[in-house]
Amino acid sequence: MLFDKNCCGNFSRQNIDMVNQPGMSIGMPGQVCSPIIEPTMTQCIERDFCYEVPHICPKHTHIINRHIFRHTYTPQYSTSEENQVINVNDGNCCQF
Repeated sequence: MLFDKNCCGNFSRQNIDMVNQPGMSIGMPGQVCSPIIEPTMTQCIERDFCYEVPHICPKHTHIINRHIFRHTYTPQYSTSEENQVINVNDGNCCQF
């Protein structure tokens, strides 16, 4: 059953049929009628919640220091000298 979207003074098809039946009336003017409960209209609301999630990413740097020694060889010449004293004695003074 469809209802008119205008709520002011419009009646549903069911209410109009009731008025047309003998002994049925909508009510006296100025009198408050019982409320008509309409079908529930569901609203769907989508909400987004944003969160900031910090992440810690540890990074380690290991440094290797290489100390490279290049060995070079340079000859260093030296000389040595030895003096020898040789005494030749053909005799002694007593034999003169």
